[in-house]
Amino acid sequence: MQKTLISYCGLDCENCEARIATINNDDNLRKEVAIKWSELNKVEITPEMINCSGCRVDGVKTPFCESLCPIRQCAMSKKVTTCGDCPDMDNCQKLAMITSNNKEAQKRLRER
Repeated sequence: MQKTLISYCGLDCENCEARIATINNDDNLRKEVAIKWSELNKVEITPEMINCSGCRVDGVKTPFCESLCPIRQCAMSKKVTTCGDCPDMDNCQKLAMITSNNKEAQKRLRER
């Protein structure tokens, strides 16, 4: 796994379906991801929104990742490489939205 493809919160962008759809220009996968993410997040997500190069790399981002993700915004404002570099990581309620139910993400941040 490329370290630059670990998101600020520890998710694995390399294996994210949105990134895979983007790098392969796969409209069918975009449609599948849009449906799945719409159901999971209880908001309308269109296939056109499923374009992302990765959280911490240059390039296109999903609307949520680009400007709405509170974890990404916080990490960028603190100028940390990932949340694993933040001294507040263990007590961060924003980060807990991910790490409380994704132990792999938490492990990636601790391995930095």
